[in-house]
Amino acid sequence: MYLITLLGNLLIVVLIGLDSHLHTPMYFFLSNLSFSDLCFSSVTIPKLLQNMQSQVPAIPYEGCLTQMYFFLLFADLESFLLVAMAYDRYVAICFPLHYSSLMSPKLCVGLVVLSWVLTTIISLLHTLLMARLSFCTDNVIPHFFCDMSALLKLACSDIQINEVMIFILGEIVIIIPFLSIFSSYARIVSSILKVPSARGIRKAFSTCSSHFAVVSLFYGTIIGLYLCPSTNNSTVKETAMAVMYTVVTPMLNPFIYSLRNQDIKGALARVFSKHIIHFSLQQ
Repeated sequence: MYLITLLGNLLIVVLIGLDSHLHTPMYFFLSNLSFSDLCFSSVTIPKLLQNMQSQVPAIPYEGCLTQMYFFLLFADLESFLLVAMAYDRYVAICFPLHYSSLMSPKLCVGLVVLSWVLTTIISLLHTLLMARLSFCTDNVIPHFFCDMSALLKLACSDIQINEVMIFILGEIVIIIPFLSIFSSYARIVSSILKVPSARGIRKAFSTCSSHFAVVSLFYGTIIGLYLCPSTNNSTVKETAMAVMYTVVTPMLNPFIYSLRNQDIKGALARVFSKHIIHFSLQQ
């Protein structure tokens, strides 16, 4: 699964970079999402695979905080990028005549830069709050990575500030983006229903439903784990939920957003044919 995630997202980033036909706002956001997914998976899975091969799986305290920081960074970045992509589709479908002026290159770059700045600050704040806590000796993390909720369960000091900040920042990173995406798709569907073309409606609904299914999987599991945690949740259940948004979602994104797309297929054909011709001429 990790190899599929790695190759799928890397392929999208390379294709969008090489093919000038894909230098549009939608694919600009998509390349950033693929890069984020690639890094997001690489923060946890390689260490998991290493621990599976080790007789005594372990991670140092500093390494654990570092992993948590980058995990939060790329998870939050993905959340903001999904909002930018939903807004882009909303403008493209609902305001097609004003798309070029509304989605200017300056705005697109600004949205991505803002996403990076916000996620850097938020993940750093969570990490610093975690670093101030004291932990009991010989801790065993009941998880496959240094998850924030799992670490808080092992803390010996007061975690009230951490929990408050998780709730407050969770509203910014999870709830507001999810509601924004839901609102964008609702308006897209409303706009589509006004179009008399049955074929267009089917195609648009197929695209929107698959996109929203992945978005719901990503946000739903995160909300269940961090914002609405249940005392009845077992370690196995929490781990399974974490796998859904850390492993499954990054693996599905290239297929949902890109590899079914005719533009991506066309770009793949052009890049391969260009390199084959170049190779033939060198021979």
